Amino acid sequence: MIKVAVVGVGHLGQHHARKFQSIENASLVGIYDQNPARAQQISEQLNCKCFASYEEMLAQCDAVDIAATTTAHYALARPALLAGKHIFLEKPITSEMVQAEELLKIASEKNLKIQVGHIERFNPVIREIEHEIGEPMFIESHRLSTFHHRGTDVPVVLDLMIHDIDLILDFVHSPVTEIRASGVGILTPSIDIANARIEFANGAIANVTSSRVSMKQERKIRFFQRDSYISMDFVAKQVRVMKKSANIMQFLPQLLMGSTDIKPEQLVDIQAIDVSDSPKDALSMELESFIDCIVNDKKPIVDGVAGTRALDIALKIISQIQAKNMSLNK
Repeated sequence: MIKVAVVGVGHLGQHHARKFQSIENASLVGIYDQNPARAQQISEQLNCKCFASYEEMLAQCDAVDIAATTTAHYALARPALLAGKHIFLEKPITSEMVQAEELLKIASEKNLKIQVGHIERFNPVIREIEHEIGEPMFIESHRLSTFHHRGTDVPVVLDLMIHDIDLILDFVHSPVTEIRASGVGILTPSIDIANARIEFANGAIANVTSSRVSMKQERKIRFFQRDSYISMDFVAKQVRVMKKSANIMQFLPQLLMGSTDIKPEQLVDIQAIDVSDSPKDALSMELESFIDCIVNDKKPIVDGVAGTRALDIALKIISQIQAKNMSLNK
């Protein structure tokens, strides 16, 4: 039985703690939060121990789930790893590359697991269709959200866009060669809306947009590849797959002659998939996977290396936006 403790029981952390209470091979030993009143409230709701200090918590667990703000990740993860604890870190892994690289080094030296909370990898939409994604050559994603203060300690690139960056890097197996990005702050001094064009050595291109000042919630990603187009809506939990019809050859002569009588549905096969009734939610599967990796000594699906790779691209996007905005403001 893996003894797990959760640090940071705000909006996300409270759900993490609750999930661990029903995960096989996991035992929630308690929680810790720098806000004692909040920690006490959640411990009473979940009927679990509320640790008086982080050090006390580390002494009584095998693994730590860190759901605190991004800027606190490194300060919490480093002592946990040095104490020999496996860690689950909400995304992004840290706010700086040097911090992430140090965490990877410590984990490697101590043979410990780091899993990063890029939860979309466990989204039923992705799990349902990932086998269909082979070599995408153009990817377009939109991740839009209404404004709330949660997550505004970092730019929207680290708050929202990094989810799609991680997915794209997982499906495009080629080095990034060029990044072009733009963004602005609207309701905060940071970047609230951003767009990035990411180019890869194999010719693939990703156009990624994220906003936390929109009037609606939208989470969509589209993959264009040879002979197929895959569209995913994470909010509606729906997938649409369009593939070149197996019967297209019989219409080829008419197409070459410029016929206008051929209907689009004669040229493509369309498959619509609805996963809204999936028996398990992404957070449950994500945390179950973390425990399974510890129990069975397996590499996490989103390990520290993957989390660091996504952070690297996200920070390069932020750097380019900041440099461009400084230039424009001169």
